[in-house]
Amino acid sequence: MKKAFQLKTLLLSMAVAGAATIAVAPATAQAGVSANVGFVTDYIFRGVNQSTSKGSPALQGGFDYEHDSGLFAGVWASTMDTEYEYDLYAGWGGSVNGFDLGVMYTNYSYTDKVAYAPGASSFEEVNLSAGYGPVSVGLDMDVDPDITNYVHYSVSLDASAVAEGVSLTYGATMTDRNSAGYKAKDAGYLDVGYATDVEGFDLGVDVIFSDANTDNTTYFVVGLSKSFDLM
Repeated sequence: MKKAFQLKTLLLSMAVAGAATIAVAPATAQAGVSANVGFVTDYIFRGVNQSTSKGSPALQGGFDYEHDSGLFAGVWASTMDTEYEYDLYAGWGGSVNGFDLGVMYTNYSYTDKVAYAPGASSFEEVNLSAGYGPVSVGLDMDVDPDITNYVHYSVSLDASAVAEGVSLTYGATMTDRNSAGYKAKDAGYLDVGYATDVEGFDLGVDVIFSDANTDNTTYFVVGLSKSFDLM
């Protein structure tokens, strides 16, 4: 859910670009199962390029179950250069006294090794979010400090009141050394996104300014996705 809370995202372009924040909207949809499939020109997650070079397209998709109560669960997958990523997640999202709140557990798994955690093929997070009006904040915490020890936070603004479909997100990942002594670089990024509907498809365009992979890298990402109600 890079994707995080893709079912209820306020910032469509973030989900399309694979750089999703956990901005959660009120749980108003009826219970059901849905599927989604998409394509991005580059897979960027939290400012980090998931491929070995810029401009490496990815196919992505998943299945989601959503309950009237706001509980949800799903699976999501993406192609990568020479491997595949597949994620499992479950949580709750809803509105309380005008505040949009969310909590989720996510397991990220890879058919190869996790780049920043040698010897590992998966990692887990607890994701928290809160939003009010056009502003939302997110906090993502790893739950296996033996692999790594990091916290990712983000602040997002839905600027649709000024420019329809436009969103801004600033995020950063702060990483400590893990048990093997590995230290990943702290990574910050700014995502300027635009999302719209084109003939029933979700089109997203993102410009991402990041110092994650290398200093002062700029990514331009175009994504197209489609969701289907299965039941």
